[in-house]
Amino acid sequence: MTNSGKHGTLSKISYGFADIYGGGAFVVISTFYTVFLTKSLGMHTALAGTIPLIGKIWDAITDPLMGNIADRTKSRFGAKRFWMLVGSIISAITFIVMWIPFMAGGSQIGQYIFYILMYMLFSTGFTIVMVPYNGLLPDMVEDYTSRAKFSSIRMIFSALGAIIAGLVPTIMIKDNTNKWQYLNVAIIFAVIFFNAIVLTFLGTWERQKEVQKVTMKETFTQSFTVFKSHSFRLFIGIFIFGQAAADFITGLAVYYIDDVLHAYGGGNFTKLMGVILISQFLGMILFAPIMAATSKKFPILLGTPIRIVATFAMLFFSHEGAPFVIILALSFVIGLAMAGTSTSIYAILSDLTEVDELITSINRPGICSGMATFTRKIAAGLSSAMIGILLAMVGYDEKLASSGQMQSMATQKGIANVYVFAQIILLVITLCFTVLFPVTKKEYDIIRKEISRRKGEDTSTASAEEIAVCEKVTGYKYDQLWNKDNAYKIK
Repeated sequence: MTNSGKHGTLSKISYGFADIYGGGAFVVISTFYTVFLTKSLGMHTALAGTIPLIGKIWDAITDPLMGNIADRTKSRFGAKRFWMLVGSIISAITFIVMWIPFMAGGSQIGQYIFYILMYMLFSTGFTIVMVPYNGLLPDMVEDYTSRAKFSSIRMIFSALGAIIAGLVPTIMIKDNTNKWQYLNVAIIFAVIFFNAIVLTFLGTWERQKEVQKVTMKETFTQSFTVFKSHSFRLFIGIFIFGQAAADFITGLAVYYIDDVLHAYGGGNFTKLMGVILISQFLGMILFAPIMAATSKKFPILLGTPIRIVATFAMLFFSHEGAPFVIILALSFVIGLAMAGTSTSIYAILSDLTEVDELITSINRPGICSGMATFTRKIAAGLSSAMIGILLAMVGYDEKLASSGQMQSMATQKGIANVYVFAQIILLVITLCFTVLFPVTKKEYDIIRKEISRRKGEDTSTASAEEIAVCEKVTGYKYDQLWNKDNAYKIK
């Protein structure tokens, strides 16, 4: 496919489709996977919570490796699009296998090992799709503003995927102790995710470029040298803590509604998830023009303080019999504000390839996206592990849960406190990283111009202001930039 006339609405929509999988898969997992393991299979919360985290250790191998594979693959479809097509099939299959009910003859250790392996398979499938996908936009579009528009549409589809993933299971899983209902949901979503990824493959394009061939040793070295970029390190802080704050909402939502408010039945959980996810979708639409008119980090700066206030207010209504309409109203505000973080994160990521290129002289979007995808999974894994550990610390009894009985009053209060204060702590940290993040359109344009100078395409001389921007954004002295050693040496 050629680039001419490819910046229209149809192209943006085609690009966004695959994030129905990127946004939806983690909503299903973070909302229901621990619940599936604890309430329907009776696994201890601390064990269940560590399964995604162990999967992330596996990602430390697969994500950098996939980034390397994407950067060194040559295909008439484009390397990243080719792997997305392959990954569409693998992702559908691996999403199903992690929800297969397995009791291991009553052995919790056997059951635990089985689901660790199933989660690792899913995580590998996710990597095969999302590492190339996260690196695709820099090879499609170069302009800062155009990238922001593509990213905004992508986030709208991510929110749409989250809505579907957040609502369909709540409607289908009427009894959260019934293990077979979870598998039925998994099969439906496997079909949805497969089709979404294929639609992106069919409607996007990719610049053909020279294949970057490096050894396996160099692959892992290069993967970690992306962290030498000052901007990338700050972005990682935004990504980990911002996404972890979102994961705590979905990961604790069932426990909050069922064990604190005692309102899981009657469609209340569906209403809560619907309000959060639909308001998030509306927020994506609202923040897109705001981001285009300000900067890619401004939606976080605007939305996060609002979300902190609304989250704290939830504490006063976290008890049985609380007016559910107030819970829904506060959840609407939280969802709206959450959209600010989601809108900004992937828009920022698309610009970090150029910052990395100025440091290393190598264009390596696959490796940059691989480490960003790894970071996202680490955030999800840490969130899941912490949720399991915190539930155990407040006395959550999985035997009472699997038999449908109420938790103690102390445990109920503990769940409410975790639901509120864990989010607030994560949001404050996210806000701090965002304030420090140095790249706006002005800095991005200076970085692009400097890359052109280094390539001999621009004969101008950098001004003192431009030199200062290059040093601030990269964290390197000006005369140390554009050096391949920066990619191949950790120090």
